[in-house]
Amino acid sequence: MTMDELLELFRQGAIDADEVKRELLRQTYIDTGCAKLDSHRAMRKNHPEVVFCQEKRCDQLLIIYRELLRRHGRVLGTRATQDQFEAVSAGLDGVEYDDMSRLLWVRGEEPEPRGKVVVVSAGTTDMPVAEEAARVAEYMGSFVERHYDCGVAGIHRLFSVADSFFDAKAIIAVAGMEGALPSVVGGIAAAPIIAVPTSVGYGSAFEGLSALLTMLNSCAPGISVVNIDNGFGAGYLAHMINVQSVSY
Repeated sequence: MTMDELLELFRQGAIDADEVKRELLRQTYIDTGCAKLDSHRAMRKNHPEVVFCQEKRCDQLLIIYRELLRRHGRVLGTRATQDQFEAVSAGLDGVEYDDMSRLLWVRGEEPEPRGKVVVVSAGTTDMPVAEEAARVAEYMGSFVERHYDCGVAGIHRLFSVADSFFDAKAIIAVAGMEGALPSVVGGIAAAPIIAVPTSVGYGSAFEGLSALLTMLNSCAPGISVVNIDNGFGAGYLAHMINVQSVSY
């Protein structure tokens, strides 16, 4: 029963307030036996629950995808594998997978792209995280422009794409090694910047910790930082900033 149907029954006097409360509690999550899915996430966040696929069994993932697709008409999952893609696509139609970003999704009804999010990465080895961010923002309905391999070691590469920053509503800057890219972008761009440290780098990079600390200590204003390799979190936040900016 949908929320509208429930309220209509209450309006008609077919059910009382106590029954409405009980039904709302029953609808807050779906127990699939292997997962409790947050069925009200779309109402609170304007987007359904996103599935973290890592370490989930293929049979579990198929159950989760089938239930979310039935309820919302579209599903997005992160950190998926080729085996998971093959298992889910064998049981459902319209399943797509990108092996770089490791996103696994069923598109459903696609929103019209809005605003502008720019994703810039320092090196080609940062592309998997950058693509995760870019594709998440696109899936949610943002227009995304990509500029990869623009690190500060050849800073002319960054300056050559700087014009794209000026009308961006949000910028995602992805870098490993010392993680200097977001600070430089923050010095020339007016839009809010979401810095994403990656685990790319030699020994003293400590699997992204060095880049994370650099980004947290940036002197450029307007920079927020997500966790190491968290392209999903960056893409989600950039979309939220973007759509609020273009709605005014």
